[in-house]
Amino acid sequence: MDKSTHFYGNSVFGQLISLIDPQIISGSSKALNSDRYVKKFTTKDHLISMLFCAFAKCTSLREVSGAMLGLSGKTKHFQLTHIPKRSTLSDANQKRSSEVFGNIYNKLLVQYGNVFSDSRIKDVINKQIEIFDSTTISLFKDILKCVGRNPADGKKKGGIKVHTVINVDEALPKLVWFTEAAKNDHVLMDKLKMDSNTIYVFDKGYNDYKAFKKFCDNQTGFVTRIKDNAVYQIVQDNEIEEHIHSGVLEDQIIELEVKESSNASKLGLRKIRFYDRTLKREFEFLTNLFEMRADLVSAIYKLRWQIELLFKQLKQNFPLKYFLGDNENAIKIQIYCALIANLLMIVIQKQLKRAWAFSNLVSFCKIHLFNYIHLIRFLENPDKDWQKIHEERLQYNLF
Repeated sequence: MDKSTHFYGNSVFGQLISLIDPQIISGSSKALNSDRYVKKFTTKDHLISMLFCAFAKCTSLREVSGAMLGLSGKTKHFQLTHIPKRSTLSDANQKRSSEVFGNIYNKLLVQYGNVFSDSRIKDVINKQIEIFDSTTISLFKDILKCVGRNPADGKKKGGIKVHTVINVDEALPKLVWFTEAAKNDHVLMDKLKMDSNTIYVFDKGYNDYKAFKKFCDNQTGFVTRIKDNAVYQIVQDNEIEEHIHSGVLEDQIIELEVKESSNASKLGLRKIRFYDRTLKREFEFLTNLFEMRADLVSAIYKLRWQIELLFKQLKQNFPLKYFLGDNENAIKIQIYCALIANLLMIVIQKQLKRAWAFSNLVSFCKIHLFNYIHLIRFLENPDKDWQKIHEERLQYNLF
C-alpha cells in the first residue's frame, strides 16, 4: 500500500514558520539591536518560541519550555537553534524590547499585503476606509492601571488597552498601540494619518469635537455615531430622494460648538438618522461627507463591525487570557506574537480554495503542529488518503 500522499518533509509548524522571511527577522533585529550582548537565545529563537506558545495555546513558561524540550531532533525543521529554559524565556520576555516583534509584524503586513487586500469596497467608494477601536485585556496583577470601580477587597485587576487601526479591505491591524486600560481612547486620534483619500470609521466613544474639526481642516472623511446628549443646532433639512434606501429617516446639516482654549467656533457637520430593519432600531450617524448618499454613509458605518470580529477572533483562538510574564514588556511581546500567528493563519486561509472556518483551521494546526503533512494539500482535500485506502480495501475484497 502506498504511503500517505500528504506526507511532507517539514512539520506543520515548520511550514508556518517558513512563511516568515528570515531577512525580516534579521533586519528587524539589527535595526533595533535586539541581539546585542546575546550569546544564544536570539530574536529568532525568541520569536519561534513565542509563536509555538500561540499555536499550541500554552498557558505558562514551564509548559512552553517543557514541550519544546521534548522536540529535540525536530527543531531543524523550524530553524530553532536554542531551546529555551524557563528562566531564559522569562528573562528574554522582560529584557528584549517588544518593538522588534512589532517591527516584524509590520514587515509581514507589507510582505503579504497583496494576499490580504480586497479592493472591492475601495473601488466603490474610491477612498480608503480605515476603522479604529480599542479592546481591553484584563490582567490578574496590577501591572497597568485598570479602569472601573474599586472592588470591596481593595484588589483591583490590571489591564492593557490595545488600540487598533485596520484597513477595511484587509481586516488586519495596520497600527497597534498599547496604553493602560484607564487611558482615554481619544489619545489614538494623534496617531492617525490625515489625508483626503481616507475615511475613518469609529464608534461614539471617540466623540471629540476638536478631532472632528481636525478631520475637516485636513479634508479627511469620518463616520461615527452622535452622542445622545450632544448639543447642536439644525441648519438645514436635506431632501431624501426617492432612490435613497428607505431606511434613511432624516438627513440634516447641523452646527456644533468647538471650544479651543479661550476661543469657540462653529463646525458644520451632517447628521443622518437611519432605521436598521435587521436590528429593528434607529441609529444617528455624524459625518463630514456632505456629498455622499445618506444610505451609503450608513453602510460605511456598518463596516465597523469588522474590527469587533477581529478582536473576537484574536481572543478566542490565541492565548490572551494567560500571560507568561508579569511585566508590561512581556505582555506586549505575547500580544504581538498572537498578531503574527493570526496573520500567518490568514495567509494559509487565503491560499485555500476549499472554505475553512478560521477557528477550525487554528484547531487543526494545533493538533497536527508537529505532524509531517503538507498543510495546503491536506486542507484542500483532507479525505484523499482515506478514500484511497477505502478503494484499495474494496478491490481486495472483490478478489
